[in-house]
Amino acid sequence: ACLIAFAWLLTLVPTDAAGRAFAAYGGVYICASLAWMAVVEKSPPDRWDLIGGAVCLAGAGIILFAPRG
Repeated sequence: ACLIAFAWLLTLVPTDAAGRAFAAYGGVYICASLAWMAVVEKSPPDRWDLIGGAVCLAGAGIILFAPRG
């Protein structure tokens, strides 16, 4: 259901920004996967998992919010 909702929401984004929206989704998906691993699988992420997740979110933020000329 979440994937269907995401696909539908992606259709609402202007086509010139769809790639950026998908990149942001990727960063959030990676962090959600780490949260799933910690909560559901009872396997806490190590520092490298957390650093990697932070890098992914930072990258997604740069892609989304960088000034465009």
